[in-house]
Amino acid sequence: MSLKRWREKAINTRLREYRCGGARLSFSLPLIMGVVNVTPDSFSGGGRRVSPRSSIALAEKLISEGADIIDVGGESTRPGSAPVPLKTELARVIPVIESLTRLHPRVPVSIDTSKPEVAQAALTAGASIINDVTGLSHPAMVELAGRTQAPVVIMHMKGKPGDMAKKARYGDVVTEVTAWLARRAVELESRGVKNIILDPGLGFAKTASHNLALLNGLEKIVELGYPVLIGASRKSFIGKILDKPVEEREVGTLAVTAIAVMKGASIIRVHEVAGNIQAARMAYFMRKGGI
Repeated sequence: MSLKRWREKAINTRLREYRCGGARLSFSLPLIMGVVNVTPDSFSGGGRRVSPRSSIALAEKLISEGADIIDVGGESTRPGSAPVPLKTELARVIPVIESLTRLHPRVPVSIDTSKPEVAQAALTAGASIINDVTGLSHPAMVELAGRTQAPVVIMHMKGKPGDMAKKARYGDVVTEVTAWLARRAVELESRGVKNIILDPGLGFAKTASHNLALLNGLEKIVELGYPVLIGASRKSFIGKILDKPVEEREVGTLAVTAIAVMKGASIIRVHEVAGNIQAARMAYFMRKGGI
């Protein structure tokens, strides 16, 4: 099927909600995904002490502010980061997921991992979304997603976090990323994976200029017919433009949130929820042109 024909088919059959465990993800309004990094070397808050208790407290704060989804990760994917052992990642994320899904059963929890074993354990513990920065590159992850029908976030990235900065080379970044996401979605659907969410991977093998181009051309990815997730919160391209350290990038993040929603993004992944909800809602109703 040609890309043009496939786009037409996708748009005509676009789902407005996905089943997500005992809840549903409705895309009638933009959704806010709150970030809970259970790792001491995250770029946003690197070096801080983390524990299941502190991570659960953070998640509860984000939920109280209105987060629609909580994304739990136990391995940093910042540029230059190294993988952590399977046992370590499991010990970080599973207690958090078990507690959150028990305390807040109506709030979907996403597991941010590229390891099939972690994803399986997380789903067993109550998570209901798989967020894989490698685009489900591992065959066992594809099998798991197909078998469980959990919603999956497939992200574009070249290389791995440890070497991706060296691979940020494109002729036309918007065309290349859109085409890759389209091909990957078709391939995964042919292998039984449903409920796909697309993520262009801002900051993952992308320069600041690449990130800006992707945001400016985001409609092309939205036109593929799947919900689109944007994760720009506090990233280095915001710091580069505004000359701000990571802890002072929230205003820039709000601007990106508003622009992404105006361009059609369905999910915004952020560290701070309250302000981004307001920015996303304002942008949505501006795009809609009415209440």
